[in-house]
Amino acid sequence: MAVAVAVDEPGLCPEGPHWDNRTGTLLYVDIDGQKVHRWNPVTRQKDTVAMDCMVGAVVPREAGGVVVAAGTKFAFLDFETRQLTDVATVDSHKPTNRFNDGKCDAAGRFWAGTMGHEPVPTQVERKVGSLYCLHTDRTVTKAFNETDISNGLAWTSDNSIMYYIDSLQYSVDAFDFDLASGTLTNRRKVVSFEESRDGVPDGMCIDADGKLWVAMFGTGQVLQVDPETGTHLRSVKLPADQTTSCCFGGPNLDILYVTTASVGLSAEEVQQKPLSGCVFQVTGLGVRGTSGLCYNG
Repeated sequence: MAVAVAVDEPGLCPEGPHWDNRTGTLLYVDIDGQKVHRWNPVTRQKDTVAMDCMVGAVVPREAGGVVVAAGTKFAFLDFETRQLTDVATVDSHKPTNRFNDGKCDAAGRFWAGTMGHEPVPTQVERKVGSLYCLHTDRTVTKAFNETDISNGLAWTSDNSIMYYIDSLQYSVDAFDFDLASGTLTNRRKVVSFEESRDGVPDGMCIDADGKLWVAMFGTGQVLQVDPETGTHLRSVKLPADQTTSCCFGGPNLDILYVTTASVGLSAEEVQQKPLSGCVFQVTGLGVRGTSGLCYNG
């Protein structure tokens, strides 16, 4: 196993990496930096679109361009023209809320959750967030509310289970998932974490063997866990404490890309961990991920 810097320009809060198979690029956002990035690992070039609000997630769109969950809006973004087209607004009665993490299911829907005001990382207004689904007809439904920090999402290969992280619950939860309707039922806890030992569970992805890889904010690691047994299998250590999310990418989906944040760190902490805010790549893990999915609306 080897850990190396992929994108060596530190951001404030890089998050939500998504490998775009169509273009061979890594999409990710900088929440506090209010930016959407598209990075090409072959040319090492990064294309950046500045936003006018915090942006929590980005996914490719089947019809071209990408979809972002920014502020409290779903919107289409064209990287070529820089045009942003609003699609839907949520949480209009909660002016300090914003979108956080999001991901697409196999039917082409875009799921993304909101959270409340967060003056300090992980210190958030409690129970004011919700998980939303942008359907392919561009309508939006709310799956559930009273979340703290809506975060990682993943689905099993047979699409029968959706995994979900609400960070301050310190767990991965599972739902029975109906792909045809997008309905969630039978919520239960499948993996537990201890904050003092593990950190705060943030973004996650799933590998081809059905194991989850969870970025643990505050402890500089990604944990591979087994959602069927709840077992912690192994830890990948990063030279930046605020690990935010991860995804598999590369031509063979065998590179684990990990985003990290620098926001909230003191000058001394940044001096001790100068790579905070960079994007890392982990190779030699011996597993492959699953292909990232597009929004199909």
